[in-house]
Amino acid sequence: MTYETATFLAQFVRHPFTVGAVWPSGPALARDITAPVPRTGHPVVVELGPGTGAFTRTVQQRLAGRGHHLAVELNRVFAAHLARRHPGVDVVDADAGSIGALLDVRGHRYADVVISGLPWAAFGPARQRAILSAVTGALDPSGVFTTFAYRHALVLPAARRFRRLLATNFEEVTVGRTVWSNVPPALVYHCRRPVRPAAA
Repeated sequence: MTYETATFLAQFVRHPFTVGAVWPSGPALARDITAPVPRTGHPVVVELGPGTGAFTRTVQQRLAGRGHHLAVELNRVFAAHLARRHPGVDVVDADAGSIGALLDVRGHRYADVVISGLPWAAFGPARQRAILSAVTGALDPSGVFTTFAYRHALVLPAARRFRRLLATNFEEVTVGRTVWSNVPPALVYHCRRPVRPAAA
């Protein structure tokens, strides 16, 4: 068992409702969920709930030193681990709902890509709505939001509710292939054209 896997498992035991999984995501899922990260230019990429960095490594490989990679992690153990492992990543110990403010203080109006490793099915309705609202407010109109769901959990009420919320918050939601090699099997939602509330 690797150090990252052991750390992930230990944090799941201590905080099962915020970690949301017993095992880090695999490389195939990481490739699918990070596919929208541009290989050219200087994009602003935000990771929500990066955990031990299963997606962080692939984002860094795609950026190759370009742009700004902000990782927002509420778990202090994970955040400290990420900062040590990836010194080129701007790691913040903060809530995902503060994404807009975090970008603002760094001089960015919007993010080009937002990648989420958050355990949406473990969140209640208000929490799901609040974070998604923060994401749509912080995402560039031409940007992409990606997140994943475990295949076996798609029938759960919270998962179905989250899928409906995605359709409400984005004009386009496409569902990727099932990554059967992941433990457990998962699929990626690719969401484009964020819908923002009309100005009062």
